Amino acid sequence: MITALYAGSFDPITNGHLDILESASKMFDKVIIAVAYNPDKTGFISVQSRVNLIKDAVKNYKNVEVDSYIGLTVEYAKKKGVSVLIRGLRTASDFEYELQIAQTNKVLNKDIQTIFYPPKNENAFVSSSMVREIILNKGDISKFVPKCVVEYFK
Repeated sequence: MITALYAGSFDPITNGHLDILESASKMFDKVIIAVAYNPDKTGFISVQSRVNLIKDAVKNYKNVEVDSYIGLTVEYAKKKGVSVLIRGLRTASDFEYELQIAQTNKVLNKDIQTIFYPPKNENAFVSSSMVREIILNKGDISKFVPKCVVEYFK
């Protein structure tokens, strides 16, 4: 059984994140989507709220587990028996950044592999920071996030 980890801030989760999760859930026996908690950063939404929103958004995926963690992603992955990390790519600049992270993770844990997924074309430009900006300016986020996130911000 191969378990993959899709870790990130998901602040909030977007349709782009869900595209990537859908692809990964078809490829792996189990996918853990985990909110990385950094106590030195203030999130837009609390970690527990993000976890709850993700649980609602992925409730129809039978092989997806939702969690949160503090610390290094590779350490959490080792603890959970994960052999593959899932990372999303929207742009070429994402690739440069994500490649550095993947290479660092490989040095920290030689048994970990990283797989990069792009979202569907219609979600390739969607980012959590863009969604937060729209929310702060009282715009309509319904085309960019799952329904549960829209409801959360009403």
